[in-house]
This record gives sequence, structure tokens and C-alpha cells, in this order.
Amino acid sequence: MNHQEVTSNPILLVDDEADALSLLQSFLCHDGFRNVVTFDDSPRALEYFKNEDVALAVIDLRMPKLHGSDLLEAFSELKPAVPVIVVTAESDVNTAIDCMKTGAADYLTKPISISRFITSVHRALELRRLDEEISLLENSSDNDISARAPHIPSIITRDKEMLTLLSYAEVVSKSRQPVLITGETGVGKELVARAVHTLSGLKGDFISINIAGLDDQMFSDTLFGHRRGAFTGALNDRDGLIMKAANGTMFLDEIGDLNELSQIKLLRLLQENEYYQLGSDTPLKSTARLVVATNRNLWKCMNDGKFRKDLYYRLCTHQVAIPPLRKRPDDIPLLLEHFIRQSAKTLGKGKLTYRKELVDFLVTYEFPGNIRELQSIVHDFVSRTTTSKLSTALLKKVMTREQEPATSMLEHEYPATSPDFNGITFSSFPTLKHAETILIEKALEIARNNQGTAARMLGITRQALNNRLRREKERK
Repeated sequence: MNHQEVTSNPILLVDDEADALSLLQSFLCHDGFRNVVTFDDSPRALEYFKNEDVALAVIDLRMPKLHGSDLLEAFSELKPAVPVIVVTAESDVNTAIDCMKTGAADYLTKPISISRFITSVHRALELRRLDEEISLLENSSDNDISARAPHIPSIITRDKEMLTLLSYAEVVSKSRQPVLITGETGVGKELVARAVHTLSGLKGDFISINIAGLDDQMFSDTLFGHRRGAFTGALNDRDGLIMKAANGTMFLDEIGDLNELSQIKLLRLLQENEYYQLGSDTPLKSTARLVVATNRNLWKCMNDGKFRKDLYYRLCTHQVAIPPLRKRPDDIPLLLEHFIRQSAKTLGKGKLTYRKELVDFLVTYEFPGNIRELQSIVHDFVSRTTTSKLSTALLKKVMTREQEPATSMLEHEYPATSPDFNGITFSSFPTLKHAETILIEKALEIARNNQGTAARMLGITRQALNNRLRREKERK
């Protein structure tokens, strides 16, 4: 951020140690911040904060009279828009988490480097600017939202919530803070991540990776790379994806599945913009912007002890929650038309027409697989159509087949012949392993080998399906 863009209001420093105040003030002056107010008495600092406008506050925790945690709480209640950075000698993780929950923009432990401190100040001021833009966005009328929403060709919508979401994505795209994208499977989380990258104007590449099922070594090697000899088989140096995403965007999908060791490494990357390649003791700087996504409830994962609290609070600075398709009925006609044209072109068919009743029928469907499921249904529907007119009756048959593939397959393979055991003889009853194989094969057949669609039909993740297919291949 250019210093001319920084508000003229002062930066407030509060610490009972005069040397600490002098050091932090010199850091700020060295970087061009001249308007700095210091207090070595926390109650006096609180009075000043009540009566004066400040751009940012930097406070210590262990202070006499009024403890830093109480001062932070008071600041957050009085003026929640003013970011507060906590600088302290306490390195306890729980203390850091409590400060972040109370409203701290950042938590730095002493001794701190000049670059770490100045980076934190810039981030906090940037967040304040973004919060002001977001506040204006939230108070916009429907017409204003439609007018200002950025045009993203890959995202087809006229839904108010989606248009607001895209406007928000445009605002936070300029930030260097991570973006957390949440939503059910198939809602288009990667499309939104790509939109954030496009809107950011970053010159580097958009690099995507699904981290579900990766152990710590695989995660570290894929993301950070390795040096020759780091492990058996490491015959040459390898650059990780973080390096390939330099000056661009690194997108981590399924972040809720990240294992505990990898979470620690990702936390360091977020805090310090540094990482270590496997087999190296030399830290490397990252210039990649991080965007993550999950279909899990990270708050619940955190409370269940499956996701680090400090990492969660680092990731949730900017949150984009994509609504499911069933809550966006106005988008279904647009998406239907788009997927019909797309499928017709792919399959070499001419223009296809349909009646309004077809759209009315689709709007009543819940779409558990969201946009990805609609795309799959439409492609199958168009492929089975033999005329230029799309039939609602045929669509219903296609959707019924999509929802009940496993039952019909078992009935075909194992006919009911014995009334003594619910119509199934013991000689024809499948083993669990055999039944699993049949279900997977049939799901892949119906999905035309699209593993994502097949996994949704089976009610499992794509990674779980990949693991089953790999084990089956190894058995053969």
C-alpha cells in the first residue's frame, strides 16, 4: 500500500517499556510512518483511544494497571473498525488464539524482525481499507449490486447473493491475505478461486492442487519441493508448486482434510511467507497468494480438535461462502441453457429447444451435487435425445436413473429367487467386497468414467473412490 493512501490518523503504540516503544516507533519511521503516538500507561492510552481517531493500534499484553487483553477487548468494543496488533513476549498458542478471537488483526511474539512487524502493519491497514469497501458493498441496493458486480465469463448467475459474492471477491482480490472459500461439493469453488486470481491482476500463474488424502511428506514435497537426496528416490532437486505459483495464486482444495503436521507448515507459510524444501535448512520466501477451499465446516473441525485454531484464524480473514444451487433457482434456467449449448456442441448436435415445463421441473429438484450434477444430467440428457426437441419425460427418466443406479444393478446381478431370505438365495448373495466392486463399476459406467460424478453417486469423496480403484488395481 502506498503511504499516501494511508489515513492521516496516527498509529497508536502502547507498551509499559520505554525501550520497546522507541524501537517500534523507529521501525515505523524508517518505513515512512511519521504520525505515531506512544503511551507507556495503558489507562491513558484507553482515554486517548476513546476521544481520538487512530488508524491502527499496536499494544503489549503484560502491562500494569490495565492488562493488554483487557485493553484489546475495550478497543474492539469501542471502535471495531480499528485494527489492533498484539506484540508480546508470550508465545503461548492459546493466548494468541484468544487475542485473535477478541479481534486482534495479528499477534507477534518478541523479539520481532523489522520486516515481520512492518508487513503486519501494512496488512492491518489494508484490512481496514477493505472493511470500509465491504461496508459500502453491504449497504448497496439491488440495482447497485447488479451494476457493480464484475463480469466473470466462467460464472453464470443473476442471483443476488452470488452477485454480491462476486463483488466481495473483487474487493478482497487486491488483498495479500488468504481467502477461504466454502460450499457444498459441486458449487464451483475452484471457479470462484480462479475469479479471485483474475480480479487480483497478479501476473503469476494460478496453480491448483487437491490436498485430500496427502500425507505430510507428499504434501510437503508437492507444495514446497525437495533437494536431491532428501529421501529415497529424490535423485534431483524439485521445485514445489509454491515456487511455480510465484507472484500468482496457490489454490489448495479440500483444506479441511489437511493432516496435523502439514497444518503446522502451512501456518508458518502464512505467518512468515517462508517455507523449507525437504532436505534443506535454508528458508525460501513465498510470493504466492493463498486461496483455500473446503466443503467441510472448518469451525466444527476446529472445535472437534481436527483443525488447528491458530491456522483457522489465519485462514478466515476473507471468507466466501458459495450458496448451493437449490437456493439459486433463478440461475437454473441460465445454467440449463448454457450446458445444453455446451453439450450439443460437444456431441455434434444442432440447436435444441425445450418447453418451460422442463425448467419448472428442474427448479423443484434439490440438486445435492449442485452445478456439477446439473452439468452431468444435461450432458447425459442431450446425448440421449434423438430429436431437436428436448423432452421433459426423457429428462425425468435420466434423473431417475442417476438417483437409483445401485439398486437396479444389484437386482440385475442377483435376482430374487428364494422367499426364505427376503427373496435372495445364499448362493447368490454378494460379499461386501464384491458388492463394492459392482457398485463402483456401475457408477463409473453411468458417469462415463467421470470419477467426480461417480463418487457423488456413491456418496463418497473423489479421493476415497481413487483409493478404492487403486487397491482394486493392486489386487489384480
